[in-house]
Amino acid sequence: MPKAKLPKRYHMIVMPLILSLLMTSVVSAISIVRAQGLTTAALAMWPSAWAISWVIAFPVLLLVLPVVKRVTAAIVEM
Repeated sequence: MPKAKLPKRYHMIVMPLILSLLMTSVVSAISIVRAQGLTTAALAMWPSAWAISWVIAFPVLLLVLPVVKRVTAAIVEM
């Protein structure tokens, strides 16, 4: 049974969505643990810290990704 996939036109949304989810989860976890230590309070604070960072990161990625692609194409032989 074939799995349904989104149409190709959604690539420019899905890729930054996944990238921002992964990136912000790792960066916010590292920041919280460095600032608070690996404590119960830090772990409880992490979801809200992650959510705030993701809300900022996702739109930023949508805006800068075209520029990053052009800069990369100028530097890397395709």
